[in-house]
Amino acid sequence: MNHDLKQEQIERRVREALNASGQDYEIMACDPALADTADFCAHYGIPPEKSANTILIKAKTGGERFVACVLLADSKLDVNRTVRKRLGARRVSFASAEETRSLCGMALGGVTPVALPHGMPVWVDTRVMKADYVILGAGVREAKIKVSPALFESLPGAEIVEGLAVPIQSG
Repeated sequence: MNHDLKQEQIERRVREALNASGQDYEIMACDPALADTADFCAHYGIPPEKSANTILIKAKTGGERFVACVLLADSKLDVNRTVRKRLGARRVSFASAEETRSLCGMALGGVTPVALPHGMPVWVDTRVMKADYVILGAGVREAKIKVSPALFESLPGAEIVEGLAVPIQSG
């Protein structure tokens, strides 16, 4: 499939899902070379506590299953406790870039919890819900989405999870 066509399809799916949510949103252009969270925040002046990462996790035992986890950039996912236990798996891992693209059609640095494959659970850390706005991936590396965390209350398959992520200790 033509890469541009696929990217256009992802952008359309994301816009349709955002419109269906009833929430206000802003699509922000992004240099694809700066789409990774740390680079994006530094270049565009977005505080890490306002930028949310969407990370796909794969259960490696008990049948292959995936979940999309949304957490603030100033946090790290509690993979070995909260995620593993909630998935009911002895072993879990981060989905590879290839698995992410195959499942969602999205590249790392652009993964969004909006318009994921039907039936994929989306777990959102409670700290995300306390922000007045968050910046999410837009499905492509060339854009980001500014939304209210209220979006997650209307997102199919989304569940707010206490302790999904823990703040990164600085210094």
